[in-house]
Amino acid sequence: MKVLKFGGTSVGSSKNINKVINILNSYAQNSKVICVVSAVGGITDKLLLAGRQAQGKDESFKDTFKTIQDTHHSIIKELNPDNNTSILAYAEEKLNELYSLLEGIFLINEISPKTSDKLVSFGELLSSFIIAETMKNRTILASRKNSQELVITNSNFTKAEVDYKVTNANIKTYFESTKENITILPGFIANSTFGEQTTLGRGGSDFTAAIVAAALHVEQLEIWTDVSGMYTTNPKIVKQAYPITTISYQEAMELSHFGAKVLYPPTVQPVLDLNIPIHIKNTMEPEAVGTIISKDTNGISTPVKGISNISNIALLTLQGSGMVGIPGFSKRLFETLSNEKVNVILITQASSEHSICIGIEEKDIEIAKTSIDITFENEIALHKIEPLIVEKNLSIVALVGDNMKNHQGISGKMFSSLGKNNINIRAIAQGASERNISIVINENDVNKALNTLHEAFFESITKQLNVFITGVGNVGERLVEQIKQQKKYLKEHLKINLRVAGLSNSRKMIFDGSGLNLKDWKTDLNNGETASLKGFFEKAKSLNLRNSIFVDVTANADVASLYNNYLRESIAVVACNKIACSSDFSNYKELKRLSLKYNAPFLFETNVGAGLPIIDTLNNLVASGDKITSIQAVLSGSLNFVFNNFNDSTKFYDVVKQAAAEGYTEPDPRIDLSGVDVARKILILARESGVELNLDDIENTSFLSPSGLKSGSVEEFYKTLIADEAHYQSLYASAKANNCQLKYVAKFDDGKASVSLQEIPVGHPFYNLEGSDNIVMFYTERYSQQPMIIKGAGAGADVTASGLFADIIRLGNN
Repeated sequence: MKVLKFGGTSVGSSKNINKVINILNSYAQNSKVICVVSAVGGITDKLLLAGRQAQGKDESFKDTFKTIQDTHHSIIKELNPDNNTSILAYAEEKLNELYSLLEGIFLINEISPKTSDKLVSFGELLSSFIIAETMKNRTILASRKNSQELVITNSNFTKAEVDYKVTNANIKTYFESTKENITILPGFIANSTFGEQTTLGRGGSDFTAAIVAAALHVEQLEIWTDVSGMYTTNPKIVKQAYPITTISYQEAMELSHFGAKVLYPPTVQPVLDLNIPIHIKNTMEPEAVGTIISKDTNGISTPVKGISNISNIALLTLQGSGMVGIPGFSKRLFETLSNEKVNVILITQASSEHSICIGIEEKDIEIAKTSIDITFENEIALHKIEPLIVEKNLSIVALVGDNMKNHQGISGKMFSSLGKNNINIRAIAQGASERNISIVINENDVNKALNTLHEAFFESITKQLNVFITGVGNVGERLVEQIKQQKKYLKEHLKINLRVAGLSNSRKMIFDGSGLNLKDWKTDLNNGETASLKGFFEKAKSLNLRNSIFVDVTANADVASLYNNYLRESIAVVACNKIACSSDFSNYKELKRLSLKYNAPFLFETNVGAGLPIIDTLNNLVASGDKITSIQAVLSGSLNFVFNNFNDSTKFYDVVKQAAAEGYTEPDPRIDLSGVDVARKILILARESGVELNLDDIENTSFLSPSGLKSGSVEEFYKTLIADEAHYQSLYASAKANNCQLKYVAKFDDGKASVSLQEIPVGHPFYNLEGSDNIVMFYTERYSQQPMIIKGAGAGADVTASGLFADIIRLGNN
């Protein structure tokens, strides 16, 4: 004999009921089947709504009733298109009873727990009758037995306690005599010893099935629902969640208590002592393996089995010096809540006895606070304890596993993972069994917390990065394309799941917390919402994704001014924008401080050498204990390109225009040619070496003509290049006469820095520097005679994008 239970979704439509009937018919070929069914999906909620409406003198209860009526009529006709008269007649009889009950509630303006139980019982009575009669119409041997005749309880309405002695006897007697292969039972409903209609609490259909299974000592109880078992966490929040194959009774109860909706917690109790396994199956996918809940988990010793959460939690804190060493405070507190039927979900108390913190459902806040304030009125008046502190909009997240106690570092890993993502823990509770670690966090952090913990405990080989990119012009476009191209490689070889969650240019921005589809991202961006720097930040903040990275691919000071906002939200910053790191030293240090405080990396490798590992090399030298004594460098790929292509047969204006056209200069070439860009780069290297400098401290000897320096616009500047050609030719002529090459050189030595155009002689490492290449020579205490040299392409969209990409990957590897 088998006991199967089908939930509201499983019987929520004629299509799903047909699947249920097929499953039952298949099972009945080999053994007798007892099928416990819930009300049609959503009907119990509608019954309660209609009751509240009627109680509140709201005539819209009639509309809600009509919806309930239409739903059942529709299902009956779809299941039985040719023979539905008797089924419709029964349904109409029960619906008329329901309507009369609602009218009575409306007239007396009151609904008692007893009336509420009678009200909600209509759902299961109707669904069980419809399914049984439909099977008979299809010549399937099936009967319906009203569970109210079998399951007997006390009169604790809405959550009645079962009289197991009488109930077990009723069940055994009935099923020993029944001959039908399939018996349909309505779940959830029962009768009291006085013949009153009662219910077993929300989710009670599972309970009914467990009661029957235990009474008959069946081999296995099957719970059929709309998911393929109990998942490692909520699959609606964490896409990577997957079904747990086997789980212990205790683990299942813990997960169910903390929000896993697949199983109603009391269900486990009747079958627990008898070691009857519970198999969670998917009505929509009968072939799926599902989850088996049993005493034996087949030797699987995974320390953490699942992560669950309960939302809409409030935290109540009773504290005060008058509590220390005084017995009875806890008793009075919990007795007060018990008297008001307020369920305490979580408890934590410090060893100092200075405070007691409890978690309850938000709906109970008012009654809990009022009753506690009255109980401790005298102590509050005498300032022995403080008025009750109430915090709302919280959620409990629980890490569950039988084997957690045998593995060191579980809690450390949990708290570390959450801390890295700026998830603040408000309270912690852990039992002596160490089967459950529960924390209270802000409701807004639940999505991030579940994803973070799931990644840490179930996807440790793959790390997800969520990237928000501002500035998708020349370099930004190449970066997006590189991400698109390498996405599969990163996942397979580096175990990094890189998703672009947000994109913005100066006009439009788009977002997708699940990752943008990069196939046609330009079109999507053009159709996006109006761009806003503040709006982009607020959206990245509100999405609250784990391992978030903000990538600045602009040269915009306003964008750079927002770095501190991102870092405070534990959003890492990757930038090729040099403005922030070359701003006032106090701002530079503040960004570094925020990065450390909020565990949000701040990487800016491309500030100096595009894709060259200049800053990374410098940081490694300093971290290893070496000291930088001098730096000599050609740091402008654009200027190197200009002077490598300028000679007495070319015009300076033409070469600068070519550099701009090929993407080597900023849109305003004065930034490059004035030396400001190089000054910023040597300033950043000096600061990373540990020296306090500002941009004004850099000696900048310009090679531009006086009129070029004074130009007020880009257009005017280009005109000066034409007019002052002789000035630039004289620079070239001097270098040629001395058998030298013109290079724009940055120097840092003895705490001072300078940038200037210099004539580089033959044999010098800078002499043969070609194209737009950069070169940096680090002289250190270890490299005092022969410098450490880094050389390579220092400009261009592709190499700059690859430098940004490398910083992103660096974050994924850390």
